[in-house]
Amino acid sequence: MQLKNLFADEDAVSPVIGVILMVAITVILAAVIGTFVLGLGENVQDSSPQPNFQFEYSTITFDDASEGTDDDTDNIDLTQIEVTHTGGEDVSADNVEILVDGNPTYTIAGPDDSDNTVVAPFSGTISTGSSAKLHVSNSDSANPVVPGTTTASDGTLGLSTGTAEPIESGDSVRIVWTSPSGGSSQTIGQSTVPS
Repeated sequence: MQLKNLFADEDAVSPVIGVILMVAITVILAAVIGTFVLGLGENVQDSSPQPNFQFEYSTITFDDASEGTDDDTDNIDLTQIEVTHTGGEDVSADNVEILVDGNPTYTIAGPDDSDNTVVAPFSGTISTGSSAKLHVSNSDSANPVVPGTTTASDGTLGLSTGTAEPIESGDSVRIVWTSPSGGSSQTIGQSTVPS
């Protein structure tokens, strides 16, 4: 009849389970409190999106007809990069910057119809099918390009505000996403301008 006493004896079961539960609760609380105290909670929520981008390259003629004559004396051949969001997550344009060799890149609104206004490549939400055409970059941090200004009317790529440079073969193109909280940045698309 010792078997019956064995099943009825519950000594030492309760203290072991109690100790295990106390240790588990302590570890979980320490992890949660440590995450928020060290600020890791914000970084966990700001993981970079995973969009897909396609890069297409072509050469266009920049027709500066703002001098009143529409002849070919002011024309400049420019490399045009068309960046298209082909799938994946949507991205806010406020958190994205397109860089050519590390410099901000801009679009000339209508390079073939004398609208020489420089604009930001994307605005609003960049979703599947969104595209932008890039024409110039700005490497002069002391004289930055201001979107909404127009190019000079002498056929060069100087701007009334800022200094623009044409995109050239071999340049590195990167789409950089920056966390809305400003904590981190990540390259979410890249390519190289072909020769």
